[in-house]
Amino acid sequence: MTTKLISGTGLQLLRRYDNRAESVRAQLLDDDGPAYVQVFVNILRDIFKEETVEYVLALIDEMLTGCDLSSKVLVTMWSADMVALERQLVHTRKELQDTCLDSKDGIVANGENSKKKGTTINDVLKELVEWLCTQLKKPSHPTCGIPTAINCLASLLKEPVVRSSFVQADGVKLLIPLITPASTQQSIQLLYETCLCVWLLSYYEPAIEYLATSRALPRLVDVVRSSTKEKVSSSNVPIIQVLPCNVDVTGMKCMHEQASFNVVVRVVVLTFRNLLSKGTFGAQMVDLGLPQIVQSLKAQAWSDEDLLEALNHLEDGLKDNIKKLSSFDKYKQEVLLGHLDWSPMHKDPLFWRDNVSCFEENDFQVLRVLITIMETSSDPRALAVACFDLSQFIQHHPAGRVIVNDLKAKERVMKLMNHDSAEVTKNALLCIQRLFLGAKYASFLQEFYILVQVQSGWLIFLSDTYIANMSKEELF
Repeated sequence: MTTKLISGTGLQLLRRYDNRAESVRAQLLDDDGPAYVQVFVNILRDIFKEETVEYVLALIDEMLTGCDLSSKVLVTMWSADMVALERQLVHTRKELQDTCLDSKDGIVANGENSKKKGTTINDVLKELVEWLCTQLKKPSHPTCGIPTAINCLASLLKEPVVRSSFVQADGVKLLIPLITPASTQQSIQLLYETCLCVWLLSYYEPAIEYLATSRALPRLVDVVRSSTKEKVSSSNVPIIQVLPCNVDVTGMKCMHEQASFNVVVRVVVLTFRNLLSKGTFGAQMVDLGLPQIVQSLKAQAWSDEDLLEALNHLEDGLKDNIKKLSSFDKYKQEVLLGHLDWSPMHKDPLFWRDNVSCFEENDFQVLRVLITIMETSSDPRALAVACFDLSQFIQHHPAGRVIVNDLKAKERVMKLMNHDSAEVTKNALLCIQRLFLGAKYASFLQEFYILVQVQSGWLIFLSDTYIANMSKEELF
């Protein structure tokens, strides 16, 4: 490649712009912005001296930082012949890569898109978003492509038109694989900017619908859970302004400082706050163990008031969701669908004390379904939960033992004591204890229980202080 000379007009414009006050430069761009953009692009295309390239990139970064998205300056940046610019940046020495990444809005076109000229700023931004999504799918550079695209999106997604274009381009799903616990500074930076994109999207309803059907929430919870295991200290990094969900984030100044575990936790917590009241996110957060994580976070020394407010809001909202999840209607729906899992209500004594009489509805319909699950399900978790719930009913209902015996649940529970899953056998044993020995003795045996064996026609309970030998005839 050969170096070309700057034209006389270009040199004159550059001298007029160089070393001027910010207000003067702003006025020059207002008066003749496209001409200055073309000068900068020409220099980057034709000049290969490292110091010159680095300096012009810095000028472009300053220009774009104060550039409104509706400005003709940005339109010119997009419409200019940027193919040579991208090629130049990719082949620049490693020392310039940070500058390339910081010039986030400068790397905006590939060969095809650079030949297209949008008639409106919305057309320009739509093409830009499509190119960024392409970079996330198939990056043009192995190490810079994805980080640069995410860096650009973290700046652009505060604009409503960009959020809309990003969702239409099916870009939300491209962020999900990048939400993963990080270790190196480079990966933490990428994780932070990815989470920042999700936070910006959490203000946009169509994007929330996409997030609800993806694995975004479990991944975000994993990120916070792993981050709390790191040594997180409360630093003075500026926190993102917390806004109501109905407030547009256009024009907001999003934090773009060097990422740390602190800022990752903060942006994810604020995302949780936005999503808490949306659809089934609250219930999912409870199931994923977020209440315990919030408690752990609150125990740390945070100086940021907005973060503390968000944690308190999360804690209160999650408590409300636990109450809703502990309602008998919710429990009944779970049982009737056969989707039994260790949701909070199963091990909540208050739930059983307040709702045990509800099991009598429709001739003990819920209880009958639980017993059917024991006989038909092949899912060890569902079998374990069904045995546990049956034992809770026996313990809390005045006539629990009689009712369960009348429904012929005894034989089905006994079969599960030989199940391959230790979780199933443990809860089947608990159910048998309460079924035959009553709540008082079952609780005693559960506390001191060591081993259970079925041997020579005898059911033997061994404990440190109590041994009860009863024949099957006596038991049954």
